Amino acid sequence: MRLSTADATQRRIVFAAASGLLQYPDDELDALVVNLSPLLADLPAASGAPLSRFLEHVSATRLLDLQQEYVATFDLKRRNCLYLTYYLNGDTRRRGMALWRFQDAFRQRGFSVDGGELPDFLPVVLELAAVGHEDMALALLLEHQSGIHVLRESLDDMRSAYADVVRALEASLPAPSAEVRSAALTLASEGPPAEAVGLEPFFSVDSLKVRS
Repeated sequence: MRLSTADATQRRIVFAAASGLLQYPDDELDALVVNLSPLLADLPAASGAPLSRFLEHVSATRLLDLQQEYVATFDLKRRNCLYLTYYLNGDTRRRGMALWRFQDAFRQRGFSVDGGELPDFLPVVLELAAVGHEDMALALLLEHQSGIHVLRESLDDMRSAYADVVRALEASLPAPSAEVRSAALTLASEGPPAEAVGLEPFFSVDSLKVRS
């Protein structure tokens, strides 16, 4: 069962949950789990069940282990990239324009992205949707739906608990069209476009960020 297009409250819960849970785990994670847990019962099983499973994983895992898991999952594997424009644009000059479109979307709603984060960071886009600007954020998410699908399949392949968070997000979006499914298959097999010689393959392990 997918979320009804009329049920904005349920969608916002999913967007807010995914936004918080897909960010680097810190000391505020326990409070997030406590606040989210009672809300999940009101969600359809397609989104509530995977989020519940992930919260159980968080509750059973030490924060240090969660932090190490996050780094190993998202910081060291290109295929698990949380920056949406990377999937369709790769490390090409075209990505600059794609990033500008995300930045402009935030500016139109009176927001800016703090902390030096890029505006296509999936948790940031989900936060925009969760705080009441779903129309703009949803348009960006749907434009990059094939990348979200590839991300979830990659997380499933490595049996990552984070796959359930992305699965819940997918359940809150309209079913992917045939075009989106085809684009996802192409991305999974070929990776994003590249124009620089010597780039690492899409599926290789590559340190994208270094956390202190």
